Amino acid sequence: MMEWYWALSGLLGVLFVLMLVGVPVAFAFLGVNILGAWFFMGGEAGLGQLVRNSIQSVSSFSLTPIPLFILMGEVLFHTGVAYRAISAVESLINKVPGRLSIVSVVGGTVFATLSGSTIANTAMMGGTLLPDMLKRGYQPSIAMGPIMAVGGIAMLIPPSALAVMLGSLGGISISQLLIGGIVPGLLLALLFVGYVVVRCKLDPSLAPIDESGPTLSGWQKWKPFVRDVLPLFAIFVAVVGSMLMGWASPTESAAIGAVASALATVFYGAFTWKTFYKALMETARISVIILFVLIASTTFSQLLSFSGATTGLLNLISQYELSPIWLVVGMLAIVLLLGCVIDQVSMMMITLPFFMPLAHAAGIDPVWLGVMLLLAMEIGLLTPPFGLLCMVMQSVAPSHIRLTQIYGSVMPFIILELLVLGLLLFLPWLAIGLPRMMM
Repeated sequence: MMEWYWALSGLLGVLFVLMLVGVPVAFAFLGVNILGAWFFMGGEAGLGQLVRNSIQSVSSFSLTPIPLFILMGEVLFHTGVAYRAISAVESLINKVPGRLSIVSVVGGTVFATLSGSTIANTAMMGGTLLPDMLKRGYQPSIAMGPIMAVGGIAMLIPPSALAVMLGSLGGISISQLLIGGIVPGLLLALLFVGYVVVRCKLDPSLAPIDESGPTLSGWQKWKPFVRDVLPLFAIFVAVVGSMLMGWASPTESAAIGAVASALATVFYGAFTWKTFYKALMETARISVIILFVLIASTTFSQLLSFSGATTGLLNLISQYELSPIWLVVGMLAIVLLLGCVIDQVSMMMITLPFFMPLAHAAGIDPVWLGVMLLLAMEIGLLTPPFGLLCMVMQSVAPSHIRLTQIYGSVMPFIILELLVLGLLLFLPWLAIGLPRMMM
């Protein structure tokens, strides 16, 4: 029998080589799984077990919220209802420093409560607001930074497909994990708004000081918000409230949200079969990718366990007798480092097979750890050189915007997110308070 450290080195080594040569993540894991099943699980018998494990990994009813949460955002995005909500937020906010940057944070947070897609959030806000902000004389640093930072909030605030995926892979209560991300997500949004206001107050050259916004008052000012935002916020309340009150499971609340989103587009007169078909096709495409990744990840975890790599690593770490808090700090540090070079799904697949057994052995609250891991992965969306949302921003920004400007604009927001991560580490109730109330 091969020593566990050689098994671990071999499996991870082949995996990273395949990733470096450009093999898609899911296929890289699938290739490693096939090789590992052949060598560690007994040739053809191991391959047969691999197939059975793959089928079992996606047969869980708990995965149903993933396509339903994705459908919510896709329907609102493709029908244009989400754009109306952003315009309504813009008409409401005026006479404050950096008004459009604040609109991007508030509007992005609103869209985050309706869509679990960080990429869609950043692409929509960047394509809608960025050209107008630059045209009005906003400096790129204060125009792009808030848009990218608020895009990542969609990973924390329900509905979040990645939170469902993390809960499924890590054996964490999905409903508690979704609820646990609400307070940190809203705290981030408040800090982002505060930073924009203070920064633009101290340096008016970042944003036009004569900007007054729409000259509306009274009911005319509030009418777009009441008409285009409050009904959509009711969808979020229905989804989250049904879980908080214990009336619905995550799957049932996701179904409520998907139906409510479709009905909202009918209510606004934006529903067409063409856009609905487009939303369904995009939902199917994204869902298939996620489920394929889940297959690869679950079987990879089983392979690590079967080869003895997981047990060997756990025994090695247990020799150092680290306290739970230092274990968590180490896990977060690993995720933050990985976020600089690989995507969030890959991070889950590589780390969770090791992290969750360690967490259970040390008595670490899985919901608290799960929320912090989500936030650390969100930070990875912004950190160079990989920074997925930085790449999305580059694709929607004008050609004269350099990648170095994009990286520079997001750095202050990374610091704010690290601050919130530190608060979660020392004030766990920020993550587990609402879930405990739900229980």
